[in-house]
Formats: sequence, structure tokens, C-alpha cells
Amino acid sequence: MPRPRWSTVWITGASRGIGEALALELARRGCTVAISARSVEDLERLAQTVRSGPLPGRLQPYPLDVTDSDACEAAFRRIEAELGPIDLCILNAGSHQPVELDDFSPLPFESLLRLNVLGVVNGVAAVLPVWRRRRCGQLAIVASVAGYRGLPTATAYGASKAALINFAEALRLDLEGSGIVLNLINPGFVRTPLTDRNPFPMPFLLEPDDAARRILRGLERGGFEIAFPRRFVIWLKLLRLLPYRLYFPLVRRITRP
Repeated sequence: MPRPRWSTVWITGASRGIGEALALELARRGCTVAISARSVEDLERLAQTVRSGPLPGRLQPYPLDVTDSDACEAAFRRIEAELGPIDLCILNAGSHQPVELDDFSPLPFESLLRLNVLGVVNGVAAVLPVWRRRRCGQLAIVASVAGYRGLPTATAYGASKAALINFAEALRLDLEGSGIVLNLINPGFVRTPLTDRNPFPMPFLLEPDDAARRILRGLERGGFEIAFPRRFVIWLKLLRLLPYRLYFPLVRRITRP
């Protein structure tokens, strides 16, 4: 097997869905992967699947609540002390909560913005000082195509992902000349416990292992945005150009259950 591109990788939100699939795919490639999430049991279950199987890599659990900035910094220091310098950090932790008009309140907005946005900011703040001194490192931020334009019941989730897209674009400009590579990952619909909550049909639905392979191919290529599936992304980016008088009725018709 060829030597993996990355030696040590840190993934947040690694216990399920895309994060779990990424951890397993990197272990197949021989990487040592620090896996973080809030659930100790889920992390141990995932790590055990690699310990007891034929995969050449290693998964090491580091339980973490990414909304705690001090805990993120401590986790980064501990991982580097125990596993070695982190080459790639994938900030994937996030959640989704549909917001219906009948139950509209600030609570899901506070929760999702704290986790989806500030959780990423805390991860960036943990790695950035060390990586700037080293002038190296690859940072991947997982947002979503849901951040391109408004979608039904996604007032909280879409707003958080739109904020991440803007954050990553601005950070990419600030990082020029630093030696740090920044990637923005915008997946389409991927079958996970989170997307199972969507009350509307999801076109071009992908399985997590397929999404993981697409993400890693994109990370290896090194372009800024990794967005997929391609046909869906092109369609959504064209929708961004439509005036509202055309956009709203079209999306309503497409997403109506």
C-alpha cells in the first residue's frame, strides 16, 4: 500500500455520518486519526472496529465538546503530544434541526450557531497559532450546499452553513502566504441521522462512504471548495443567480413533499 498523504489527522464530529466514514477511509489508507465527538461510547465503538480489523491505520478517541474553546485547545495539545504533529484537521462537528413555523423559537438558532459555527471557530483557534509558526498544515471546514440559498425548514441550519462559507472565504484570504492550506467542503445530501430529519425529498442522496472518498480526493487535489455531487452543485449555483420572483416558486415546487 502507498504511503498515506497525511500521517496524523484530527476529525471533529467523527462518531457518525460523514465524520465516521472519513475516519474509516483514512484508517484504510494507513493514517493515524484522532477522532473527536461528545459521545465516548460511539468513539470507542468506532476505534474498536479498526483495532479488531485488517485496516493498517489507527483511530484514537479524544472526546470533546467543540463549543468549549478551552477544551478544543487542550485536545489539540494532547493529540500532538501523544500522536505527533497534526497534518490535516477536518472540522466536521455539526448538527441539523428543522425549524417549523408552528414551533418557531430562538432556541434552535442558538444551539446550531453555537455548534456549527463557533465549534468550527474554536477548532481553528486551537490549531492556528501552532500551524502559523510551522508554516504548514491543512485545514478543512465542513459546511453544506444548504448555505448557498434559503431552503424550507432550514432557517437555522442554512444560516449556520452560510456563515461558515463566508467565514472560510474570508479566512482563505487572510491565510495567503502562511503556508496553511484551507479547504471548504460543501456536501450535498448525504444519508446520515441528521438528514433523516428532513421532511422533503432529497435529490442526489449519497451514502457516507461515497461522500468520504469524494472529500479525500478533493483534499488531495488542494482546490479551495470541495462541493458534490457535481450536477447538484451546478444546479444550486445556477439557482443562486435567479431573481427571487423565480427562485421562491421553483424551490417550493421542487421541495414540496
